[in-house]
Amino acid sequence: MNLPSLTGAQKTQLRGLGQKLSDSLRIGRQGPTPALYTELNRQLATRELVKARFETADRDERAVLCERMAAETPCLCVGAVGRTALFWRPGPDGSKLLGA
Repeated sequence: MNLPSLTGAQKTQLRGLGQKLSDSLRIGRQGPTPALYTELNRQLATRELVKARFETADRDERAVLCERMAAETPCLCVGAVGRTALFWRPGPDGSKLLGA
């Protein structure tokens, strides 16, 4: 899947929308599992923006995990603050959140 690149303003808009979301995925000590990737794909297919919470791992480890999850799913990590990260993937007809 070829993901579009986002402008800074679009990422800011998605992060603003993500503040109102509750985290729907929890990544535990074992890190991302095949079941987690399946669930992330399912959630991204039904809604474009998914908030995930890391239960453990330090900052550098979380950054690597975010990159790996985005590459495996495929989606974009549009923001990561503390133990939470936002993942975005447009729908088949374009993004409804960004109006494109």
